[in-house]
Amino acid sequence: MSKSRVSYFYDPDLGAMSYGYNAYMKPFRMRMTHNLICSYQMLDKMTVLRPKRATALDMTAFHTDEYIDFLSKVTPETCAELLAGRDFLAPELDNPAWDGVWDFCQVSAGGSVDAASRIASGASEIAINWAGGLHHAKKRSASGFCYVNDIVLCILELLRTYPRVLYIDIDVHHGDGVEEAFYSSDRVLTLSLHKFGDQQPFFPGTGHVTDRGQGPGKGYSVNVPLHDGVSDETFLGVFEPVVQRVIDWYRPGAIVLQCGADSLAGDRLGGLNLSMEGHARCVEFVKSLGIPFILLGGGGYTVRNVVRTWTYETACALGIQKDIERDLPFSDYFEWFGPRYRLEVPPTNMEDRNLQDDYLENIKLQIEQQLHDLPFAPSVAMQPTPRVPVAAPTRAAKRMRSPFPDERAYVPEDPDQVIAGFVLAAHRKRARAANSRAFGQAEIDRRRHASAGNAAAGSTESDDDETSSEEEDEDEAFDRRAARRKQQRKTVSAPSRHHANGHRSGDVNVVDDDRTGGFSLTKAINDKLRLMQPGARSFGAEDGAHGSRRFFRFDPTQLEVEQDADQEDDEDQEIKGDPDDADDVDMDVRDVDADLDADNGQAADDASISNRHLPVLPLAVEAR
Repeated sequence: MSKSRVSYFYDPDLGAMSYGYNAYMKPFRMRMTHNLICSYQMLDKMTVLRPKRATALDMTAFHTDEYIDFLSKVTPETCAELLAGRDFLAPELDNPAWDGVWDFCQVSAGGSVDAASRIASGASEIAINWAGGLHHAKKRSASGFCYVNDIVLCILELLRTYPRVLYIDIDVHHGDGVEEAFYSSDRVLTLSLHKFGDQQPFFPGTGHVTDRGQGPGKGYSVNVPLHDGVSDETFLGVFEPVVQRVIDWYRPGAIVLQCGADSLAGDRLGGLNLSMEGHARCVEFVKSLGIPFILLGGGGYTVRNVVRTWTYETACALGIQKDIERDLPFSDYFEWFGPRYRLEVPPTNMEDRNLQDDYLENIKLQIEQQLHDLPFAPSVAMQPTPRVPVAAPTRAAKRMRSPFPDERAYVPEDPDQVIAGFVLAAHRKRARAANSRAFGQAEIDRRRHASAGNAAAGSTESDDDETSSEEEDEDEAFDRRAARRKQQRKTVSAPSRHHANGHRSGDVNVVDDDRTGGFSLTKAINDKLRLMQPGARSFGAEDGAHGSRRFFRFDPTQLEVEQDADQEDDEDQEIKGDPDDADDVDMDVRDVDADLDADNGQAADDASISNRHLPVLPLAVEAR
């Protein structure tokens, strides 16, 4: 099989994690497995990936918010306070609150979810995550060394793409957490082969052959309870025909295989008698079906046997199990495999109690009848599934454009910071709009004055010797008109009302005064801005009829004004329109009663701005 078709997930941080000195579960076994796989030079035959750590939001796809919040905060020191009578970790002997439990849950769940993504996308046919397979974890509590049920999260990810998924569990303990999660669904068929206490209860005490599901999931939970001492021949005599029957009738799109190694002979907590080859034969059989599948870890409490078996099953996934040497190569943990130092887990001489009283034959008949009653490949109406959960506004905000227009800043995950960012952006936009109105009104007034001065200059046809005296007269007339406007400004009704001489429009309203032919604005402009020096480039306005109504329309793309180099600051300002904020410019107009002197009346009338469209006012000013 090509390298790209097998994905292998491993996080080196797992080697530093520990449930505690006396705990049966040891995450260190993942580091030993990886080291032995590396010693066999298998890594260059696979796509090796470091999984992305699952977030609390990813885990709440199955678990409750309260439980995940507790896991993210709990430490040995704060456990009693955070529990407060709740049974999140009951019994605590199996599920201690150890340092690093949250990191372990993130790595385990993240690897299984990423493995499902690789399979669903078609990037791989086989995905391996030996840190996964924690099948006992419940929706709101830990159980049997399992805190987060990465298998359920993995299957949920597969169900986004495949209508039906088959889950197979060969751990010595019943996969109660996974079965419970899909107990009433026909989209997931759970098949568990496990030890079931015939004389005394065996953890977790579930998984009887009569446990078949309920509601729409009736018949889709298949349990094969076994007794102590099951051998390779007995185990495979049930596994292969049952799995083949399920494949033929259920037609799954993907398979998740939990390879708990506590079903091996000699395990500290198990009671079965499987060899390494018998355990790995299940992997070979599933691979032969030609269906994409995921290999997950699980239980296994005799560490050296777990490492041997998972290394050999990795070779089975690659199809090189017959080519590797059975004498172990040297590795960092070579001394753990003594005294034989071989890649093997031989069976013991335990008695196979499954052969007594035709027990196993009766189990096989019941399972055959159960599968016979199932409908053929239940159909599922597939619909597009949103990749961003509805309950994840902060994740969606990260993919949105930043609220800050000047920089593409990272949007924080804290909702309060996200809101504060958008409020700040709104304040900036409002400030730009207010700045635009001030500059826009000043620019209109300045250009109107410049037009008046140019028109007055054009009406007098004189020699060059008379030019200077006429300009002085124009300056005096301008000063008088400015002072008069300041004193005689009257308020016109708001734009939402009709004026006798005005017009209501979405454009800027300009109202004539029949007595003077002058103009006014609704807002007083700062003197320094309003009384800018005339002489800047004129609008080129044409004379209009006295007393007619004129309207300015603003185009949000055109205005570009350059101050003359004659100004004292010797700086050019370019005022550009911003289409996004064009609607913020809303200028009102006031009427002015200006009784100008007879000498200046005609000049003011000639200088009035004609019926032409003015460019839009700017929304942002960039100084150059």
